[in-house]
Amino acid sequence: MSIGVSRQINEFEPWQWGPYAEAICSAAGDASLRDAEGWCLPLDVRRWQARADTVDCGVVDRCAGSVLDIGCGAGRLVAEAARRGHRVLGVDLCPTAVISTACRGGTALSRSVFEPLPREGSWDTALLLDGTIGIGGDPRRLLERVRGLVRFRGLLIVEAAPAEVDERRRVRIHAGRKQASPVFAWANVGSCALMVHGGKSGWTPVEQWIEASPAGERHFVALRARF
Repeated sequence: MSIGVSRQINEFEPWQWGPYAEAICSAAGDASLRDAEGWCLPLDVRRWQARADTVDCGVVDRCAGSVLDIGCGAGRLVAEAARRGHRVLGVDLCPTAVISTACRGGTALSRSVFEPLPREGSWDTALLLDGTIGIGGDPRRLLERVRGLVRFRGLLIVEAAPAEVDERRRVRIHAGRKQASPVFAWANVGSCALMVHGGKSGWTPVEQWIEASPAGERHFVALRARF
């Protein structure tokens, strides 16, 4: 679908179709987030479409009880958590991602995390992986929202940026070097900044770790809902 950049859009629209949806479907393509200053975040859709790897499995090892995977993408974490017997729900704006998750035997909804979700306030574990802490361009708003989704003392596992940054950017989805979406807000947050934002949003950091992967180091922070 061609989207005119001059018309007003909501914050959800760029993820619902276009190169992201096509890449989720085909596990191929060169999709990235880019801003006008040259910043680029590759979207590693090939890895997202694969089965959960050893780093992902380490995340699932830490999950307890029911699991809400926010921005679940192709559903690899949903499938792995379900395989281990967790009650798990994936949430993603992209209908193609929801279909992919269902094809893996998982359950997912095509919905924004800021819209009403099932079992609000009762999830045991929530996940924000693969850069999804950037959703909406406001980490504190997102962390406050997720705090309302989990129970008291519930767990949140976040994948942070590998660098110690705390950035707000206006980005587009690109297919190769070609602009393929209107501009929308995104955040890029490292572990230290994440813990600061979490502390001001009802969370207490409980663990921080780094894992090596073929794509480079992956950085994680686990937080516990404090009230």
